[in-house]
Amino acid sequence: MAKIAVDLMGGDNAPKAIEEGILQAVDTFEDVEILAYGMAGSYSGNHPRVTFIEVTEKIESEDDPVKSVRRKKDSSLVRAVKAVEDGEAEAIVSAGNTGAIMSAGLFGVKRIKGIERPAITTMLPTTSGKGMLMLDMGANSENKPNHLLQFAQMASVYMENIEGRKNPTIGLINNGSEEIKGTELTKETYQLLKHSGLNFAGFFETRDILTGDVDIAVTDGFTGNVVLKTIEGTSSSLLGEVKKIMMKNPVNKLAALAMKNDFQELKNMLDYRQFGGAPLMGLQGNVIKAHGSSDATAIVNAVKQAKIMADSGTIDKIKDLIGETNE
Repeated sequence: MAKIAVDLMGGDNAPKAIEEGILQAVDTFEDVEILAYGMAGSYSGNHPRVTFIEVTEKIESEDDPVKSVRRKKDSSLVRAVKAVEDGEAEAIVSAGNTGAIMSAGLFGVKRIKGIERPAITTMLPTTSGKGMLMLDMGANSENKPNHLLQFAQMASVYMENIEGRKNPTIGLINNGSEEIKGTELTKETYQLLKHSGLNFAGFFETRDILTGDVDIAVTDGFTGNVVLKTIEGTSSSLLGEVKKIMMKNPVNKLAALAMKNDFQELKNMLDYRQFGGAPLMGLQGNVIKAHGSSDATAIVNAVKQAKIMADSGTIDKIKDLIGETNE
């Protein structure tokens, strides 16, 4: 039985969507138990595998991440992370303030010894259907070459243990594929990855992200977050424009009706909810960041992600790898 702590108060649609999500999750997964942390009135369900723990505070999206975590000790996020820290839960899921989740994770469960910077990882949809892991997605605004090397090492362990991809290929995001192109950061990181023993495929241009030519795309947190938001905005806008075109006249409407299943398949492929949550790699506990606008479906998949992480032993394997690397 995997025990997952969930922050009921985090996210644009909290607490209603979070409550709906966890109730659907326990109905879907018979071997999951939820510890739901929220303020009075945030949970009205009645399920034998959901335990509601009332708190008196919540961390807002506009709160300063570090100050709010230090001052709001009885917030839903801090209490949920503490459950993992104390061994009461095997993972925590929150759709709240990204910076606060990172701060709570660092102060609570702490970094794996030897890891210089944690990273937010995200599975991106690809036309191949298998998806591609990308990191860092915004945990760090600036990085050094060794940080990116460690991101690649952790991502390789993740892909082998969670996705079952042996010896996954790694691409380093850059403004060109030639070895001489890029910033000092990308050039130095290229050399580290080239001699790392990992399956490094070289520089990777973002125009190829949705094709999934590599299993893992590595970049600094600032670039990763910009790329993620660009993909989300572009896919949403394109789908909206296609819908407008198909609704312009009766002939187009008939064509749209005939292609309804195809359009749904495309929409599903670009839907962030299918991947649920983004693990914060490099911490000693399983911390899953769900999308800020998560609905119930996204929360179900985030709980699923947390369960898979808890069952996989990925963190212990990262510890072993980083320990060997440091030696």
